[in-house]
Amino acid sequence: MITSSHAVADVQSAEAILFGTPKERLDFYRKEIQYETAILSNRTNAYLSAQSFLVIAFASSMANLNPEWGKLFTLVVPPFLTLLGLISSMHAWPGIRAAYEIIDHWHFKQSQLLHSQPAMGLAYDDSPLFSKHESSEKGYKKSLMFSMRTPWLFTGFWFLLGVFSIYVQVSGSLF
Repeated sequence: MITSSHAVADVQSAEAILFGTPKERLDFYRKEIQYETAILSNRTNAYLSAQSFLVIAFASSMANLNPEWGKLFTLVVPPFLTLLGLISSMHAWPGIRAAYEIIDHWHFKQSQLLHSQPAMGLAYDDSPLFSKHESSEKGYKKSLMFSMRTPWLFTGFWFLLGVFSIYVQVSGSLF
């Protein structure tokens, strides 16, 4: 495909109007990364708070010693709390994954900008905020793994707790 130098110049001038300088573009990318990271952090915090309350409710319901209705209560309530924990984990995953993918996109754009503007990349490599480790794919992905793994860890945790609660009730008592 043959393109004219005028078409390339038009695209570059349109980008210059939109972002101004590469520094302004980098600032924009970094603000988007910061914004999406805050969203991911808020989602992870809300999810962990909900899970902690469910775990407390589950443990409290398993400790019910009421002689009249305690056995039925501990047979019914813990599996329902387990189901609620599993459902909340399944619902938390898409939002956490979406935030991760957006952060990944903005890191890719930032990396491309730093690679396409060698002078800019060299100027910022002396600063700790723009080190090669930070702009590498490996660095930021490691920092996001806690948020990415948490729903899966709690899914396994709730599955094991659900099986345990049913086993304890059906088999009598382990103690």
